[in-house]
Amino acid sequence: MKNSLNRKVSGDTLAQYLMLAPFMLIFIVYVVIPVISSAFLSFTSFDMLSMPKFNGLDNYKRMILDDEIFGTVVKNTLIFSCIAGPIAFILSFVLAWFINELGPKSRTLLSFLFYAPALVGNGYFIWQTAFSGDSYGYVNSLLLSMEVITEPITWLSDARYTMIIIIVVQLWQGMGVSFLSAISGLQNVNSELFEAGAIDGIHNRWQELWYLTLPSMSHMLLFGAVMQIQGSFSVSAVAIAMAGYPSVEHSVDTIVSYMADVGSTRYEMGYASAITVVLFLMMFVCRLLVGKLFGKKED
Repeated sequence: MKNSLNRKVSGDTLAQYLMLAPFMLIFIVYVVIPVISSAFLSFTSFDMLSMPKFNGLDNYKRMILDDEIFGTVVKNTLIFSCIAGPIAFILSFVLAWFINELGPKSRTLLSFLFYAPALVGNGYFIWQTAFSGDSYGYVNSLLLSMEVITEPITWLSDARYTMIIIIVVQLWQGMGVSFLSAISGLQNVNSELFEAGAIDGIHNRWQELWYLTLPSMSHMLLFGAVMQIQGSFSVSAVAIAMAGYPSVEHSVDTIVSYMADVGSTRYEMGYASAITVVLFLMMFVCRLLVGKLFGKKED
């Protein structure tokens, strides 16, 4: 009987590993191997034409001591991640919380509308039109008609405005996944918890939110936070499409856009790999901090 049970467990385990095998193969080929390769190449001088030459920590010394642009793009990336990331995460949860109180039809329609920007990969062309630097741009046209300004403002060519505009566009486009995970988590909170909470002395919605709802959906909140980390640290396409590369005074250039320029334009793959490693470590540290935050909620 015991041997039969052990064989059954072993068979189930083998079946589970077989089902995981395709994913694990893809994960190893497209994630693990590139990460290891980048870490190795970061200690070399490699131009994609000749064999990599080991140069020790020269790439990292150059990055920290000699490369002023790298300091600027790190600052820009941290601004995006520390402002756009948390704001998008909080707004997506608040919106999901309010929409979850509506009826099924209204909830479905509004959920689709809020998630739609995430489905439109290049939807920022709307913002390009809105902030066009001529009088035909929607914002300039409105301000001119209201006599707030006397001549068009070149929004995307002025370092005073580019960062704010890109943050707004990133918020608009980056809230979708966090919103969807938040509303999914809210939909799956056990309603019996609220009945038990009422018996234990919870009498208002804020107490329900803090003591019941948030701990119950910690896994979905963690997923949404991780996706926001990934999105805010990898801002590149929006900034390049709207402000160009390099942007004026490097005002919205990020680590990802700079890394792509170093690797694909200058063919300095060793240095680009070192930049990749630094970005990976920054994201990894943020992931650990977020994991501890939501880990406490889960406990």
